[in-house]
Amino acid sequence: MDLVQFREYCLSHEDVTEKMPFGKFSKRYDSILAFYVRGHMFAFIDIDDFGWVNVRSTPEGITEIRSRYESVGNPVNQSLRYWISLKFDGDIPDEAIYGFVRQSYDTVREKYKAKP
Repeated sequence: MDLVQFREYCLSHEDVTEKMPFGKFSKRYDSILAFYVRGHMFAFIDIDDFGWVNVRSTPEGITEIRSRYESVGNPVNQSLRYWISLKFDGDIPDEAIYGFVRQSYDTVREKYKAKP
């Protein structure tokens, strides 16, 4: 998997937008690209160091992912509740990473669904 493929995958989902919002907090975060659905972030990567992706999950999901894979870490920002960092080129197959990104997208999209 490469950066272009990953970005195209994220943007292929309905209502997804991308931003680089963290540079305003610190110049060292200028390279963080975040993907949003309905105005809420579901994944982010570092485009200068494409070595990981952070995705949102549930407490149960995080426990399950950690029990199955070693290439799992904490998100860059430790205050992000229910987020997990998945390392590329580790023991997590690309298909599984795409699946976790999709789960994150679905979770955020459902949580912030439009009210009738």
